[in-house]
Amino acid sequence: MGELLLITDDLRRAQRLTRDLGTATGGTIHDLYGDTLPVSRPKLIVSDVEALTSDAIVRLRRVLEQVRDEGVPYLFLVHGNVARAEAHAQVLGANGTLSANASVQQLRTTLGHIQVQMRPIPAAVRERAVKARQFLRQVLLSGRPITPAGAEIGTDLVVRAVSESGIYDWIRAVQQFDDATHQHCLLVASLAAAFSAALGLREADRHRLTKAALLHDVGKIHVPTEILNKPGKLTEAETAVMRTHPARGHAMLVGQGFEDTMLAAVRSHHELLDGTGYPDRLKGREIPDLVRLVTVCDIYGALVERRPYRPPIAGQQAYAILKGMEGHLDVDLVHAFHPVAVAFDASVPNMA
Repeated sequence: MGELLLITDDLRRAQRLTRDLGTATGGTIHDLYGDTLPVSRPKLIVSDVEALTSDAIVRLRRVLEQVRDEGVPYLFLVHGNVARAEAHAQVLGANGTLSANASVQQLRTTLGHIQVQMRPIPAAVRERAVKARQFLRQVLLSGRPITPAGAEIGTDLVVRAVSESGIYDWIRAVQQFDDATHQHCLLVASLAAAFSAALGLREADRHRLTKAALLHDVGKIHVPTEILNKPGKLTEAETAVMRTHPARGHAMLVGQGFEDTMLAAVRSHHELLDGTGYPDRLKGREIPDLVRLVTVCDIYGALVERRPYRPPIAGQQAYAILKGMEGHLDVDLVHAFHPVAVAFDASVPNMA
């Protein structure tokens, strides 16, 4: 980790924190109420100020103006009133916030993600992400039939980007798009491309899985945006509408030349092995292998992405949730997905 500056109003608490982070030799603690300003230029800044008085805010702003260079990540630790602290963090230009009561591992993960997010996205990755999104916008908004040939173009963009640049920069590029459905489809497709590589699938099967993941949620075009982007829990009626999207997506692709395995992935990616899924309550062997693969990618993708009603879940925690779904998901496939989850987290700098 680069040089860390920890700004605090409690030196003992700061010393414990830097010791737990393992940065006692590479980090600097600054007493917010000290007489001098830090001399060194940090690579990473964390403020841990419990008493957010007007004087504290003025002092914090002065320190940040003095030592924070452009592009230096800044994490604001939140004590007490979350809404008030979040407002202060935004005014001070923080790149993220985290509860001061969070575990050391959560802090390390958050710092790592912030550092990665501040890193420029390679131009080639950004260009392919934009082109892939243009493909999705065309197939989802034009009203024209979706063809296998058109889907192959979008699939090739994803596979090439993930193969050449890795998954994390692609995900960062995708997360900059304002449409949640586009983000999710492109994220799940990139996970599928990485998963198929981890499984050692031949090129044709790799494209088949990635294409299925790219198109798995096309039926959401028929779900009202106020339901798709609702910040709170869906009502029973809204849930019923949301759950129509697999069948609606399947209907959009039938008769357009797609093979049956593709159609099954679009219709059945919410089916679970114990029969509690939808829309057809399939069980066990009734769920094809390709569908099971897409489902694993879909669930993991939904967990690690930001949703209107919750922040993203860390990669390791998301994988732990997958492992906890024994009986719902194929245990062997969840185990095989582990290298993808490791690769996702490995893209985040080591905070030890």
